[in-house]
Amino acid sequence: MTSPQLPNHLRANRKILALSQGEVSFLLGTQNGAKVCRYERFVREPSLETALAYEVIFKRSVSELFPGLYQKVELQVAARVKALAARTDRGKSNGQAVRKREALADLAALTS
Repeated sequence: MTSPQLPNHLRANRKILALSQGEVSFLLGTQNGAKVCRYERFVREPSLETALAYEVIFKRSVSELFPGLYQKVELQVAARVKALAARTDRGKSNGQAVRKREALADLAALTS
């Protein structure tokens, strides 16, 4: 099991570019730096649109910018993959059932 990650690396990336919270807020299309502050302090998780805007601004993938959130989602998906694999009908041997089992095995390998 991997160690817990910081929820995000927004502040560090903002500082590297020498941008203020107000300037990042402007680039995100929000009214003021308050939301940026909440994101940086891990008080609020951004919408998908905001996370993608951060990706554009900092030229880093969303999973790099939000490693803690990524890790949380990865663990949740891994648990659901196991549950789905357990209830998938293993008696069927048609092409679709085989592809489904292979896809779930691939996902299980990626998330473990």
